[in-house]
Amino acid sequence: MAALTGSQAIMKDYNKYLRPKFNEKPIEIAVSLEVASIDAVSEENMDYTATINLRQRWTDERLVFEGNRSITLDARLVESLWVPDTYIVDSKKSFLHDVTVENRLVRLFANGTVLYAIRITTTVACKMDLTKYPMDRQTCKLQLESWGYSEKDLTYVWMRANDSVRGMDHLQLAQYTVEQYYTTNSIGKDETGNYPRLALCFILRRNVVYFILETYIPSALLVVLSWVSFWISMSSVPARTCFGVTTVLAMTTIMMGSRFNFPTANCIIKAIDVYLGICFSFVFGALLEYAFAHYCSELNSAVNKEKIKNSLEEPEHDISSVLIACDSKQLNRKENQTENAPEKNSLKNSVIFKLWLKIKIIRLKKFNVTNPENVDRYSRTVFPLIFLIINIIYWTYYLLI
Repeated sequence: MAALTGSQAIMKDYNKYLRPKFNEKPIEIAVSLEVASIDAVSEENMDYTATINLRQRWTDERLVFEGNRSITLDARLVESLWVPDTYIVDSKKSFLHDVTVENRLVRLFANGTVLYAIRITTTVACKMDLTKYPMDRQTCKLQLESWGYSEKDLTYVWMRANDSVRGMDHLQLAQYTVEQYYTTNSIGKDETGNYPRLALCFILRRNVVYFILETYIPSALLVVLSWVSFWISMSSVPARTCFGVTTVLAMTTIMMGSRFNFPTANCIIKAIDVYLGICFSFVFGALLEYAFAHYCSELNSAVNKEKIKNSLEEPEHDISSVLIACDSKQLNRKENQTENAPEKNSLKNSVIFKLWLKIKIIRLKKFNVTNPENVDRYSRTVFPLIFLIINIIYWTYYLLI
């Protein structure tokens, strides 16, 4: 009864709708928080979900009582007290834990200091730069701000600077490691005024080992597998075609799987997309290499057959001599008017055919590879060398720059 009487005396003439030090200087709210967990970091939605214990401390002179002790009040009494209107900036959704009761703590000290603690799970937006994914670092923020009290009425401070945040050193995340965290104090500018703001900034470094094992190594091995076709005989058309088509389809599957966690509207070209594009180009290039080598082989065979055919025929006149003969015949057209017309047409058709045949042979020789086997022989060196150079440039740029 004495305790009840004491609490009633404390709350006598107390107005919860007016802040402490009303019409006086701004009230100072000291904040500390403990990060219990960061459950999920979503690149698709560009947000993270965290569970935090938020503690706020301020002094309300209207709640001073005699003694040298503190009183822990029932959490339901918070409805009878003035509390700061703190909210989480950029929060998409949040909820207060209420199992088995609402997770609230209200502790009152003799000098009027109030400690108010709550346990919240919130999903907060985090702007991400995914151009270096999966070798990226993301800087996310957890910002606390007053909703209605401007800087003239209320100010926020961290209780113990960076030591005001606990739990960040022991967090276990699936894909990330907390590389660094720090606190800031700033002012949020809005159309309705300037509001005090506190921010916890933390840098998340993605663990790239998972992606190396899942994507990078399989992609590189598929590229190496496509080079096996360079050692297969050019006459083995089914075997070489099977290698090319299979590796192209496998690379396509890996590329589709790498974008599974991203929205279709996301047009960001990421580091992993660049590498998969490089690997796909080499795999497809190996398939085109066989098509080119096979074409050169068929072309070389056609030229050889043409040469054999021409060697069996009568010796041909030189094109220049044929043209000179034609010119002389045109000059002596009047003397040869008595000649038979069908013989003229036959000679003319014969010259045109021989000219067409010569041009065809020249074209075949121009685009002909003397030894088509050299295409495979050179590819065995050129493809691995270029792939190695591109890998050195790629990893140097994305890891060191």
